[in-house]
Amino acid sequence: MLNFFRRGGRSQGSDSKYFSSTSRGEVKELATSLSSSKPEDIKEAVKKVIAAMTVGKDMSSLVPSVVKCMHAENLEVKKLVYLYLINYAKSNPDMTLMAVNSFVKDTSNINPLIRALAIRTMGCIRVERITEHLCSPLRKALADEDPYVRKTAAMCVAKLYDIDPTITRDQGFLEVLVDLTSDPVPIVVANAVAALMEVQETTTRVIFDINTETLTRLLAALKDCSEWGQVVILDALSTYVPANAREAETVIERISPWLAHQNPAVVLNSVKAIVLMMDSLESKDTISALCAKLAAPLVTLAQSTHPEIQYVALRNISLVVQRYPGILSSKVRVFFCKYNEPIYVKMEKLEVLVRLANASNVESVLMELREYAQEVDVEYVRRAVRTIGRLAIKLDKAAPNCIRLLLQLIKDKTPGGGGDSEAAAAAAGGGSGTDQNYLVQEAVIVIKDIFRRYPGHYEGVIGTLCEHLGSLDEPEAKAAFVWIIGEYADRIDGAADLLEDFLDSFLEEPAQVQLALLTAVVKCYLKDPEGSDGIVQSVLQMATEESDNPDLRDRGYIYWRLLAADPDAARAVVLAEKPVVTDDTNAVPESMLTDMLAQIATLSSVYHKLPEAFVRRVRRPGEFDDEDDDEDDDEDEGEDEDEGDAAGAGAAAAAGAAATSMDFLGVSPAPAPAAAAASAPADDLGDLFGAGPAEASPAPATPSSPAVSAPVLGASNGITFRAAVVRSAGGQPELHVAITNEHASGTPFTAAAVRANRNPFGLAPTSAVATFSPAVAAGATGVAIVPLSVDGSKADASKPLGALQVAVREESTRVSATGTVAMSYAALIGAAGPLERQSYLSAFRAAADSEQGQTLRAPGLGDREAVKARLAAAGVAFVAQRAADGKVMCYYSASGASPAGEGLGATVVLVEVTHKDGVDAARICARSSAGQELAKAAAAGVASILE
Repeated sequence: MLNFFRRGGRSQGSDSKYFSSTSRGEVKELATSLSSSKPEDIKEAVKKVIAAMTVGKDMSSLVPSVVKCMHAENLEVKKLVYLYLINYAKSNPDMTLMAVNSFVKDTSNINPLIRALAIRTMGCIRVERITEHLCSPLRKALADEDPYVRKTAAMCVAKLYDIDPTITRDQGFLEVLVDLTSDPVPIVVANAVAALMEVQETTTRVIFDINTETLTRLLAALKDCSEWGQVVILDALSTYVPANAREAETVIERISPWLAHQNPAVVLNSVKAIVLMMDSLESKDTISALCAKLAAPLVTLAQSTHPEIQYVALRNISLVVQRYPGILSSKVRVFFCKYNEPIYVKMEKLEVLVRLANASNVESVLMELREYAQEVDVEYVRRAVRTIGRLAIKLDKAAPNCIRLLLQLIKDKTPGGGGDSEAAAAAAGGGSGTDQNYLVQEAVIVIKDIFRRYPGHYEGVIGTLCEHLGSLDEPEAKAAFVWIIGEYADRIDGAADLLEDFLDSFLEEPAQVQLALLTAVVKCYLKDPEGSDGIVQSVLQMATEESDNPDLRDRGYIYWRLLAADPDAARAVVLAEKPVVTDDTNAVPESMLTDMLAQIATLSSVYHKLPEAFVRRVRRPGEFDDEDDDEDDDEDEGEDEDEGDAAGAGAAAAAGAAATSMDFLGVSPAPAPAAAAASAPADDLGDLFGAGPAEASPAPATPSSPAVSAPVLGASNGITFRAAVVRSAGGQPELHVAITNEHASGTPFTAAAVRANRNPFGLAPTSAVATFSPAVAAGATGVAIVPLSVDGSKADASKPLGALQVAVREESTRVSATGTVAMSYAALIGAAGPLERQSYLSAFRAAADSEQGQTLRAPGLGDREAVKARLAAAGVAFVAQRAADGKVMCYYSASGASPAGEGLGATVVLVEVTHKDGVDAARICARSSAGQELAKAAAAGVASILE
């Protein structure tokens, strides 16, 4: 508001008087002044009204008086009056209607500024009865001779769509917006694209589809736009899928000049468009050249003098280097931290350093990290030490150097150990090295992870760690040290004595340390029964009789019973091989990375989360056409009917009839949401073997089962378990259990017990035992198949849709594994013929609010007949198709399992697959009678079938 008052050369001081009025009869005085015949008095009165409104005073009683001032010829007065009406329109809709005629009159004013101002204001007044009067002036403004009016009207269309999508579509404003993308004035093109992209965000319809002609126009307008317009157009270009590698190279070449732009937003959007189009390239040399070209602008952003820009750039760089690791590996020194940078920039640089580190530059990175670990900022030092550990886990050959560096840092932090860190601590007022043992504690935590990554290596450092036992006071560090003692009890002299030092304060220790102590003492006893007999009795007694922690007490009882009943079984459980720690450099899952790259230069790329994780997109009312529109749709040209041939002549006729009236289905998926959850915490798995195994039903092994290549469910004593949920040829879900036999005994494996926790679909194994036929010989891998039933009594809606918690146990060795099996909804689709026309239309409308979708790029997606065949084989029946604007929309139906566990066929899934001529890509959209979550899972399931 003050900025507005400053216009025209006025100083801030001359306008401050409007905000200091405290007159008791102020409103009456203002009403009198607004009715004055002098333009100067009216202007002063309107300014006072706006000032009072700005500071929170209720000026709504002046609506009639202010509306009369709309007839003033002074542009400044009109702006203020329009601002007042926008503020009070919702609370006084009836009074605001008085201004409609004045608005309409102003849209025909000779001054283009007034015409644009009137259109903009009418779009901002969110009153339906005013919206009805906006259509005619808006259509006129969209064709106005002045580009300023046209570009304002373009944005007004987006506002109108937000208020009433039905009117916007019925009046053809969206088609006019598309036509404006060919306007000769670049600013008009930019605004039209911005409005179209904004509308596209709120609907699943294809509002703005960039074809070759549109692409050429946008690229031509790009060079003459403002920075804001360039950002909008580049963002739109990033959604374009090139038809081939040559077209992708051409578009990238046209976009590349904007990599050198001085505006960071323009640069990041250019990077986004290029990175996404690089997926369409085939030549490795071309990709390498582009990576080299992208390095310079990314380095420039990372070296910005503004820390906020630096941080945003670093978060986006983390995503880019995850897809193309070598893009900045030679520029690693750019990401070394400076002493005067904010801590949040330093922390993010450490993350980038981990991703860029490789065998050729790790030495320089470690030297730099050593300096960081000697700083005075505690959190910074901790992160630096943890980064050293992550490098050791990521790079095998760098692990010895990382260990040596950690030991040297521990020595430098030890009182009397010398080193610059002690002097720095004293200079910072931190006291002696004893007061700054956080580095030692962080190093212990890191070394524990290194031991887990490289079992059997680097045990020589344990003696050095034992010397610093007294300096550990943080729970995580204590627990890590206790774990090391228990794990290497047979190699540490006096391990039982070291653990005994903790027993005096056992009950006062945090739960994390108590659990670690309990397990470590049991390990120590199993490795040296004679030397640890006393402490194991004491610890078990305290854990079971004196502790209030149920987790500690239960674990204590389990260990006690194992040790008393079967020491060999206890040894197999407690001393089993542990899964090694894996590299966590790639924080974003590969399945989500492509979607995240499409979010570069947005808030999503800063959070490293998809928009659906923190933004709820609300579908506007009126987004879908009414049933009355079906008759008009019959007359559409270019419509292509095709019948599904799986349901016979009667079904074919119904499908053909549906195709002729299916124009109302002209919708396509929204921007890709996050894929259905592929993993979930493996909670509540402890009692899966509580009941004895039932009789086995033999199932033939199938070497081609997906379980053979599935992620490891668990591994121990040479036995590796994998599992997958698969749809059988008969349309029933099955659990495939794969076992690799590398056990030292060489005994063939014949059976495994199987349990599954509750999940939303109520999936449960029909047999408690999976039989391997033939038996799995030593060194071989076999697969057992257990049919799954859908049992409503075992449904649990709190569990994720895309996972099944499973436990398996090999019967002869009693080795078991528990974990979460990723489950595509494709396994729960049951074979069903196409729905009849009326049923399909009714179901499609009833499930409108559930619509979810995603974009899929894969070879062969351009062949519609092949896609139909693949979906038909998976139980997804073809219904109809229609063609428009170079695209073909195919509609399918399927039956599936309900999240309530009501059995297969309990819910209806409706699928739309949109193909674009000559492009191996498709947009998959699904609706379900069971809601959005299931629709999202169904879309992901169909995508998995077509991948």
